[in-house]
Amino acid sequence: MTVERKPVGPNRYRESFGRYFEDFKIGDVYEHRPGRTISEADNTWFTLLTMNHHPLHFDAAYAAKTEFGKPLVNSCLTLAIVTGMSVSDLSQKAVANLGWDKVRLTAPVFPGDTIYAESEVLDVRESQSRPTLGIVTVRTTGRKSDGTAIMSFERSILVPKRGHAVDDLANY
Repeated sequence: MTVERKPVGPNRYRESFGRYFEDFKIGDVYEHRPGRTISEADNTWFTLLTMNHHPLHFDAAYAAKTEFGKPLVNSCLTLAIVTGMSVSDLSQKAVANLGWDKVRLTAPVFPGDTIYAESEVLDVRESQSRPTLGIVTVRTTGRKSDGTAIMSFERSILVPKRGHAVDDLANY
């Protein structure tokens, strides 16, 4: 279950997103929704914010002369959005991201494309040094609305066991 409503007082509840370590099973696939349509403004702002001044991302005249014929979405923005789509399901309760591996960009993304994501659980193991935590490894795939895979990556996440997440221990 990715959403719980925890009682915090009489007739009062608080949403709690994410999974505990015990909720992950190898082979499970989680479809992350909603999707996200990437706008030209998203792409331009992200490109300028990150100081990536390659004209392929924001100069339509330049991009028209490339094999793509139009501006591409900055791949770091695509990575950030696909990762972000997975947070409420995979890492909302996480203590830390431990790393990204095998990042693959498999198809171009253009402003106006709508993307979706899904994650498959590859490995689940208890932490050897932190008994209240476990390590979960997933493969996340981003797809356009037509089903074209645009990227994939593996991510390892340090996840608390039930009863040990921040929202279990504190009234924030």
